[in-house]
Amino acid sequence: MPRFKAPLWIGMVVVPLLLLLLEGPVQAGPVDWREVPSSSEGQQWWDAGSVRRTREGTLSVLSRYSLRTEDESPALGTLVVMEIDCDQRLYRDTQKNGLPRFKAPWEAPADDELISEVIEAVCTSGLA
Repeated sequence: MPRFKAPLWIGMVVVPLLLLLLEGPVQAGPVDWREVPSSSEGQQWWDAGSVRRTREGTLSVLSRYSLRTEDESPALGTLVVMEIDCDQRLYRDTQKNGLPRFKAPWEAPADDELISEVIEAVCTSGLA
């Protein structure tokens, strides 16, 4: 079995660790929530600072929505990372409240005005 000399071992382990530590903490940028017109279902916003083009050419965006409650009490919001296919006007939720949704199916917004408005706003924003 070959023996490694201490300087080689130190270089292979310590140098990469130092490089990681010297990078510093990653800081999240401010969110730029943009509300789409509310509907009878509730309210929805998308974060202009989160719009990214994926490897497949679709757009990814952080969105949040609050559904209307019957008693007008404040509804809890839901955070969603949406992937949007602007050419076909389809979407899929790849994360919901921080939990990944693996192999999420593509969906048409159908009669969901909030999702339709988000798709339109993100696709015409020119941000990615």
